[in-house]
Amino acid sequence: MALEDHLLTEARNPRSTAIDALGALGIVELMNAEDAGVVEAVRAEAANVARAVEWTAERFRRGGRLIYVGAGTSGRLGVLDASECPPTFSTPPEMVVGLIAGGATALTRSVEGAEDHPEDGAAAIADLNVTDRDIVVGIATSGRTPYVLGAVREARKRGAATVGVACNRPSLLGAEVDLDVALLVGPEVVSGSTRLKAGTATKMALNMITTGAMVLIGKTLGNRMIDFTPVNEKLRIRARRMLRELAEVDDDRAVELLAACGGRLKVALVAELAGVGPAEAEALLEAHGGQVRRAVEAKTGASRP
Repeated sequence: MALEDHLLTEARNPRSTAIDALGALGIVELMNAEDAGVVEAVRAEAANVARAVEWTAERFRRGGRLIYVGAGTSGRLGVLDASECPPTFSTPPEMVVGLIAGGATALTRSVEGAEDHPEDGAAAIADLNVTDRDIVVGIATSGRTPYVLGAVREARKRGAATVGVACNRPSLLGAEVDLDVALLVGPEVVSGSTRLKAGTATKMALNMITTGAMVLIGKTLGNRMIDFTPVNEKLRIRARRMLRELAEVDDDRAVELLAACGGRLKVALVAELAGVGPAEAEALLEAHGGQVRRAVEAKTGASRP
């Protein structure tokens, strides 16, 4: 029996065996019904995803990086999540990195055989000079992609924390990493088309890893993204608006605060909410993991800003 015969992601879905006999609405309803189970599959791995969030935040605090590694759809999802972090959280591009087998060409077209070489995955990790300050997340729906396996093995040799995101358990990837995240979404509507439920579940998990880690290192206050420097008029307007709403000041005071704090919204928020100068506000943020809420609480004793 071939290895694929044991993979949940390669199995035939009994609920979609007659999908080719359905009209458009029937196909949509069937796919929607199948997708409904994706949320539960991710929920079942909540504890493991949360651990990945914590590990990632800890690496960020040490100046380390989150590095995604994948092939095909898995690789594209990693690159997508990485590429969305700078515009969303004002992070430097090197803080969250996406590696895909076959390089940039593989983002838009298939690069035949690119995923079959573990040495290429290892070389990509070596080229990034991965260290024990980093965390490497290998993404492989099947849990056996050679490129990804080579990458996580090299990452472990270098002392990096390793996480595997797959849609099968047990898996070769799960056995190679420090933390195994298995999103068991079951057989796809079209057998083996893992860009569907598996891809959706993977995107959800990656969203949680980056968003959760960014929240833990203080990129938000409540549910607002506050860690940015206003470098254009749109962002200057946004920064003033947030100061008015969160610190309850008028626009003139918001302009004054931003000017005094070098345009840094987080520093301006702490300065106003804690009643301190810019230098002390910056020191408070440094002492409290970059979190505005904790910095203000430490100074004022208030339960929340």
